[in-house]
Amino acid sequence: MSDTSFDILVIGGGPGGYVAAIRAAQLGLKTALVEREHLGGICLNWGCIPTKALLRSADIYRNFKHAADYGLGVQGASFDLAKIVARSRGVSAQLQSGVKHLLKKNKVTVFDGQGKLAGKGKVSVTSKDGKPVAELAAKHIILATGARARVIPGMEPDQKLIWSYKEALVPDTMPKRLLVVGSGAIGIEFASFFNALGSQVTVAEALDRVMPVEDAEISALAQKQFEKQGMKIITSAVVKSLQKSATEVTATIEAKGKTITEVFDRVIMAVGIVGNVENLGLEGTKIQVDRTHVIVNEWLETGEPGVYAIGDLAGAPWLAHKASHEAVICVEKIAGLKDVHPLNTRNIPGCTYCHPQVASVGLTEAKAKEKGYAVKVGRFPFVGNGKAIALGETDGMVKTVFDAKTGELLGAHMIGAEVTEMIQGYMVAKTLETTEADLMHAVFPHPTLSEMMHEAVLDAYGRAIHF
Repeated sequence: MSDTSFDILVIGGGPGGYVAAIRAAQLGLKTALVEREHLGGICLNWGCIPTKALLRSADIYRNFKHAADYGLGVQGASFDLAKIVARSRGVSAQLQSGVKHLLKKNKVTVFDGQGKLAGKGKVSVTSKDGKPVAELAAKHIILATGARARVIPGMEPDQKLIWSYKEALVPDTMPKRLLVVGSGAIGIEFASFFNALGSQVTVAEALDRVMPVEDAEISALAQKQFEKQGMKIITSAVVKSLQKSATEVTATIEAKGKTITEVFDRVIMAVGIVGNVENLGLEGTKIQVDRTHVIVNEWLETGEPGVYAIGDLAGAPWLAHKASHEAVICVEKIAGLKDVHPLNTRNIPGCTYCHPQVASVGLTEAKAKEKGYAVKVGRFPFVGNGKAIALGETDGMVKTVFDAKTGELLGAHMIGAEVTEMIQGYMVAKTLETTEADLMHAVFPHPTLSEMMHEAVLDAYGRAIHF
């Protein structure tokens, strides 16, 4: 094969694409990756990673303001927004460099440009200005082009007053009055960041509760904490219009039969995503697209032989770790490995890094009942945990949902300090198909926040010790 002919060619260098390329190279397959903008994709450059860097700054600043509670004296705490943003961008740059190094280390050939299907087993690569870069051939082509923010007509981000996630990540000012439209993970994380640094934040959510994909109890506790921190939450809310002046935005919001008109300095639109299916050469292929997402089977195969799709392009859940796992499944199936298993989406954890953090895996209590399960539910509050009290982080809860007949762990839901680190314990339990008995017999270290995970299991069966 020549330098333009490969076993596997990946279009898109995000957490799905670059992982697919590396795993393919590890398995001895000649591999190429095409990326039009930046290695690491949206997650590393404009999503998961830089937002966590911003939120870390907000957490430290929040702790400064409560230093007296810990016997410490901090006077005149302040922040420099430009330096906070610069640190966030630096974190992304460091990791992008790391991805570039890993691809080089694994001998993956990288092409800069827009990749497009150009016939069976062929991909054309063009530069940003449309000039041809390369004509490539591959036995297997993996589409990993990700997704972008959904835009509502008449409320398009203008990079000044109405922000998408990109502008929100590099704010040039700290808005006094901020409207966040949408209370999913992206919206709530930005709301938490700007609120911690002093913005008067209003969150408008179209559904009847914030963080609507989470368990209802966790959602209610989250809203209570957000409002305690000074956020204004409007649920069952539809933003009807955004009228811009030179320096501010007047929002008209309909909620529960009432019309609300308020003025804001900035608006962040966080109303979902759409798949990047344009300019991929899907026309004339057997690839099917449903609401901007490519339809695939359990092995990530599209309707076109030899073409696959992974990550956000292939549908929900819209999570980087889902994309990476699909990448490995897809490549290992192509390589003919025998122990490959389809992805069970019920075992994929979700994390939101607001304050307090929220994390979950599996079915909510309501979903479990909808599916016909008789359930046993356990709960344990942070206020009952010694480590949480020592940390001064007593707001939160761990909740477990079990199948009353078999003892299967159906779901786990948490809100509180560091729950995004703790949820992996329940994820491993679900993956290994452990029962309530296995979890009860497991020894959790003391004093730790993870003890609450044990107690929440015990509580489901009337055996909680500390509550």
